[in-house]
Amino acid sequence: MIVLLVALVAWPVGLLIWANGLLQHTPALSGAAGTPGTTYLLAGTDARGDDGGIAQDGTEGQRTDTILLLHVPQSGPTAMISLPRDTYVEVPGHGGAKLNSAFAWGGAPLLVQTVEGLTGLTIDHYAEIGMGGVSHLVDAVGGVNLCYDGDVHDPDSGMVWTAGCHDVDGQAALSFARMRKADPQGDVGRALRQRQLIGAVMGKVSPGSLAFDPGAQVALVDAGTGALTFDEDAGVLDVARLALAFRAANAEGGVTGTPPIASMDHRPGGIGSTVLLDPDATPAFFAAVRDGSLPPGQVGGVPGS
Repeated sequence: MIVLLVALVAWPVGLLIWANGLLQHTPALSGAAGTPGTTYLLAGTDARGDDGGIAQDGTEGQRTDTILLLHVPQSGPTAMISLPRDTYVEVPGHGGAKLNSAFAWGGAPLLVQTVEGLTGLTIDHYAEIGMGGVSHLVDAVGGVNLCYDGDVHDPDSGMVWTAGCHDVDGQAALSFARMRKADPQGDVGRALRQRQLIGAVMGKVSPGSLAFDPGAQVALVDAGTGALTFDEDAGVLDVARLALAFRAANAEGGVTGTPPIASMDHRPGGIGSTVLLDPDATPAFFAAVRDGSLPPGQVGGVPGS
């Protein structure tokens, strides 16, 4: 009995120490004064030639097609807000541009500064996941069930889908998360599917489902730490809090969606079509996210839909 008790205590402690040593870090945070609550920024990146990501196509460096703001207020519902990659913003040192240009020009630090300027929220922790890592994470949890109400055959993303819900492996989940051109709602529709995928993965990694499966615990830690890169201050407990925040945002009492959008085809000149956030409603929206005063449920979306 004593040996069993020691093993039950030692295993999770050892797993935490091992996981903490595997975490990958990158400079990201701005050092700005904190704002109430805890704010996370998650960027999904496509590295050319990345395992499972986009094949080499002549494009230099990385881009971010997924930008999620996750905020846990001091009181009120946790909010997970998708920031469309083509959102027209002021990028420090560069002027007006698309949001994902900040990452292309200055990596995580410039993306963090740009999002802070847009939202008025200080980013406490940053996480970056390569698109190839999505496939490994899904496979590590044994696949997920995803739903989409249309037939799709999209060569760009590789998504082949018959309307309805299906159990999928990592590669199919990656295509599901990347598809954009065949979606009538474009980036906003893709954001909906990405949030669905996050919710599905979180549902498979519930503490109850993993408590008595050490092999699954090790596989998940290995896949997660291999796929994710965190800010310079993050430790394994911060990663655990991030996972809990994702779960809370996707639960019945959470908030998910986009900021208020005025136009999906704003053309300021020189950079093509952009997403224009409502200049009147957006500041109050992010203040409500910060204060936890948004009602639970879906917010934002494509104008008129």
